[in-house]
Amino acid sequence: MDTIDKLTEIFKEFPGIGERQARRFVYFLMSKNGSYVDNLLLLVKDLKNEIAQCPECFRFFISKDKSLPAGRQVCDICLNQHIDSAILMIVEKDSDLESIQKSRAYHGKYFVLGGLVPIVEKNTKTRVRVNELIGKIKKEEKGLKEIILAFSLNPQGDHTDLYIRNELQNITENFEIKISSLGRGLSTGTELEYSDNDTIKNALKNRQ
Repeated sequence: MDTIDKLTEIFKEFPGIGERQARRFVYFLMSKNGSYVDNLLLLVKDLKNEIAQCPECFRFFISKDKSLPAGRQVCDICLNQHIDSAILMIVEKDSDLESIQKSRAYHGKYFVLGGLVPIVEKNTKTRVRVNELIGKIKKEEKGLKEIILAFSLNPQGDHTDLYIRNELQNITENFEIKISSLGRGLSTGTELEYSDNDTIKNALKNRQ
């Protein structure tokens, strides 16, 4: 396998990228000058050096942001004292969280699950952060009033919704925490990441 094939295999690991598009990326890089590639490599290294993962919500954030407190361990959302700590929204990935943030329709806490639950999967808890989620809810159970499941409306998203509900049933019932899902507003098959602001607002408004 030569360098072109090796790079193609790497790009194929990117979400939504197939063989043909991955190879186009490789040829695009080949057509650029050395400074472009050097700058790309530098930015990728900086990204890994400057990014941290919040231990509270598990989202990635720029840990070296000079506008924020030095040496902080959690992200700016979890640090925000003005967010509604009575509501916790569970999303699949960081890009879904960003879409919700841009809509300005939600002002509570988040938890990034780290993926969706495969429909056929025996070791589910190794694929998503179920244990971490349960631990967070137990930690904040006294002030928590509602958990919102915000997954894409597709078979895997529906399966994940049902799985999380079952995993949290004892906690939500014992501490009278409401658990809801995004309502009408999102069309079936829609990826949350690509939904516009109005669609997200309606989905939140009509959650059930």
